[in-house]
Amino acid sequence: MNDILNKPVQYLKGVGPKRARTMQNINIYTVGDLLYHFPREYQDRTNIIPAQSLKHGQVATVLGRVLYAREITPRQRLTIVKLALDDGHGVFFAVWFNQKYIIKQYPPGTMLLVTGKVDKSYRGETQIQVIDCEAAGDPDQALHGGRIVPIYPLTEGISQKYIRSIMQNALKEVASLQEFIPEKILAKYRLPKLADAVQGMHYPKCKDDIHQAKRRFIFEELFLLQLAMAKRRKKIKLEEKDHHYPPGNGPLVEELLNSLPFDPTADQIRVWHEIRQDMESPYPMNRLLQGDVGSGKTLVSALVLVKAVDAGLQGALMAPTEILAEQHYLGLNRWMETLGIKTALLTSSVKKSQREKILNDVKEGKVQILIGTHAIIQDIVEFKRLGAVVVDEQHRFGVKQRLALQSKGNLPDVLVMTATPIPRTLALTIYGDLDVSVIYTLPPGRKPVRTYHVTHRAINDVYKLIRREVQKGKQAYIVCPLVEESEILDVQAAVDLAQQLRESTFKDFNVGLLHGRMKAEEKEKVMDEYRKGTIDILVSTTVIEVGVDVPNATVMVILDANRFGLAQLHQLRGRVGRGRSQSYCILVADPKTEEGKQRMAAMVNSTDGFNLAEEDLRLRGPGEFLGVRQSGLPEFKIADIIRDRRAMECARQEALELVEKDPGLQLPEHRLLAKVLYEKYGKNEKLLNIG
Repeated sequence: MNDILNKPVQYLKGVGPKRARTMQNINIYTVGDLLYHFPREYQDRTNIIPAQSLKHGQVATVLGRVLYAREITPRQRLTIVKLALDDGHGVFFAVWFNQKYIIKQYPPGTMLLVTGKVDKSYRGETQIQVIDCEAAGDPDQALHGGRIVPIYPLTEGISQKYIRSIMQNALKEVASLQEFIPEKILAKYRLPKLADAVQGMHYPKCKDDIHQAKRRFIFEELFLLQLAMAKRRKKIKLEEKDHHYPPGNGPLVEELLNSLPFDPTADQIRVWHEIRQDMESPYPMNRLLQGDVGSGKTLVSALVLVKAVDAGLQGALMAPTEILAEQHYLGLNRWMETLGIKTALLTSSVKKSQREKILNDVKEGKVQILIGTHAIIQDIVEFKRLGAVVVDEQHRFGVKQRLALQSKGNLPDVLVMTATPIPRTLALTIYGDLDVSVIYTLPPGRKPVRTYHVTHRAINDVYKLIRREVQKGKQAYIVCPLVEESEILDVQAAVDLAQQLRESTFKDFNVGLLHGRMKAEEKEKVMDEYRKGTIDILVSTTVIEVGVDVPNATVMVILDANRFGLAQLHQLRGRVGRGRSQSYCILVADPKTEEGKQRMAAMVNSTDGFNLAEEDLRLRGPGEFLGVRQSGLPEFKIADIIRDRRAMECARQEALELVEKDPGLQLPEHRLLAKVLYEKYGKNEKLLNIG
């Protein structure tokens, strides 16, 4: 087997306990970690240049015999060591600063391979300021020159020369590495075997070795992730739930649909059919519902919860913020009351006496639908018979929270919703274990929000637009900038602006204030006044980013808009345009970076959340998009989900086919693959549930 990969790195020749501790700073604990510590770049030092051909300023590799050493101390604390070398074509000088040991290390007669920057500005001498060097009787055997040289990410106390040396020792032990990716898959995509790929990454003979090795390791990373997702997906499909739904729409679902003052869109109907099929299946539903802001996901979630109640079960909806949970409660409760369904709201702000009654009613089944924040996944919350779970704005939760809510019932049906459109490649990475439904169209009668980008100098014109709309009986939002990663400073900015507008610009209007540090009752009071129209202009931090639904609001002003990502800007813009009147989104920003300018242009030119999500991912990368640590996105060593989207699709297809044939990876040819998969994701077994 590949036990060499699990060998502690300290037992590798040239390491030892002290160096092993230092290497932990770059996450190297085992020989496998070392071999998977890939170079960040390569330098082609294969061309050994004669001294007489060296040009000033170039980085070159030269081979010469040491003639003599010279030591110069031009000032205190500075020692220059110069070795004169002869390469048979002329004499040149290798130069080091404050490294006196060089004189003893390379005595006269030593053949020295030197790489460095050429300097011909000193008295006509040819000097090389040394980057790398080594004694090399045979350049073909050299580690640091005379070849394509890997350049590694380092930590203090670990040099390039040192890591190349111990990597060479590790490479001596990898010839016998067993392959774990099935032979058919390697052949299909013309990928090198593990041992060859490791060699190609760390000791390439040519540039194509690097290219092929990278292809293999990119595929390997994506394949293992997709395999973990496919195993979890298959496991869910193999376990039968203990609750069942009668086919079709039950009486309560029919009553809800008939009571609507509008007709559901074709997309809503299509998505509901997909979800209903899942719910009526003997296996638990695990589905992601994507839909742009205002596309009507709330109705779909209501149908899911009502179908559960129709079958004598309970439903639960979890939202990331109290404002959004309250918004859902207010919206859903209007429908549920007419159907005779009892709902309750549970957040951390609910008073103790009220909380205890809610908990008791949930346990006894009197509360049929529970809506709340992550408070509903606490241990004290017990359901009588939980059948359906809706998680809204899933990207705000980790995978653990989703699983924690699922664990409240015996394999409940789970619908995960997001109004932040997720590019397909990212969806396959984060939600690869889920089926995906998408609502593309907006309800009829909605007008696209007109979006404009202006500089701060035009703020008075922006305020004139707000005044004009409020005088028509409409309302406006003004979102304060993210001052920095500090909620206190963000709040202060909002407080100051609200006071300034009340006292001067809009002293004849009612200006409200909303921020995350207000108590729940205060926030609800402000939002209630805004919904009723007694507040004309709401100054807010980004707490209104999702879920706030006030159809009468027609102006969204975002100050310092360049500080926000495209996904967040699109969410904020989605707070207006929810009625039938023309709405406006004004981005006030003076972007200094090209990326900032591109974000503003993208917002002005597109109202399609999916297009914007792709652009956001391209501009900012997965590390920033949605805050991927929170989303459960693994950290890749070499794969890039934007660049490698085709490889991701291929890896997913192969993983699904493999798990379909061998769900437990128990066939003899898959046992090593199963072991590697468990070693990679076994620590997160509860997270991915791949066991």
